[in-house]
Amino acid sequence: MTNVTTTNVMKKIVFAMMVSAVGAGSARAASEADYVAAFAAAESANKEAGRLRNQWTVTQAALTAAKKAADSGNFDSALTSAQEAEALAKASIAQATSEKQRWKDLEIR
Repeated sequence: MTNVTTTNVMKKIVFAMMVSAVGAGSARAASEADYVAAFAAAESANKEAGRLRNQWTVTQAALTAAKKAADSGNFDSALTSAQEAEALAKASIAQATSEKQRWKDLEIR
């Protein structure tokens, strides 16, 4: 698989995860508990991405946006940002896992 194809696949994964995350939280107003749970899940996924040495800067930006929105009491926005951060972190984990094997397929013949 070429680098361009890999990039396109990763973009599609991130987009699908973000769409599902946003859709999941839009049915009702978010509570502080919803935000806290989503933020914890996002931080956990981001720590796993860090363990794999593949944290994305946009994930940290989404976590920061979630915290800022929660601090101002806007839990709908905070929840959305936290879910986006989790989706991004999971996509970075998927990328790290995929690339761990993929480089061997490209280099070792």
